[in-house]
Amino acid sequence: MFTLDPSVPAEVGPFSWLIGVWEGTGVIDYTVDDHEYSAEFRQRISFSHDGLPYLNYSSTAWILTEGDDPDKDAPPPAPYVSETGYWRLRRALAEGDTGPGMLPGIGDRTFTTIDEVDTLRSPEGAFELEVSIVHPNGVSELYLGQVNGGRIDLGTDAVMRPATAKEYTAATRLYGLVDGHLLWAWDIAAFGQELRSHASARLARLE
Repeated sequence: MFTLDPSVPAEVGPFSWLIGVWEGTGVIDYTVDDHEYSAEFRQRISFSHDGLPYLNYSSTAWILTEGDDPDKDAPPPAPYVSETGYWRLRRALAEGDTGPGMLPGIGDRTFTTIDEVDTLRSPEGAFELEVSIVHPNGVSELYLGQVNGGRIDLGTDAVMRPATAKEYTAATRLYGLVDGHLLWAWDIAAFGQELRSHASARLARLE
């Protein structure tokens, strides 16, 4: 059983350890043909909720150039990449859930208590997740995966991109809570390459 914070919606309980603002540094290492993409970056990630059964997610990163202090509190002023999205437990929506569009639900919502949410747990102790992430360049990723304690494994079920976007076909993301820090690793398949590592980071909670 997970411990439920009464201020957190029940469906957020299994991954509520993500909530907060995290900041730290990471590395990019990805090679395409003869070109090597390599850099260090500072990143700030925010997970929050507004009383609904999902987490709001946003991430901004800044390339560190020579002379930048990776331990500096304030990030450099010019971000180079950002993304935003939503994280929720994967389950079939019922009549009491809102949508499509702005349609209100009919009747009471389900999965509003810890006991109801615990029925979604697998025999291995994990909960299935759906994560949608959108990028400013028009790319949209739908990830399916699971959270099991302090570990989250995600893989793309779909990657949608406009004709103007660079080639990008699949990804996996791994998140872990290790010694109070948020560690993540992101593998991608891009530019005709097989799925492989391209970035990772270690972040500390700010609030």
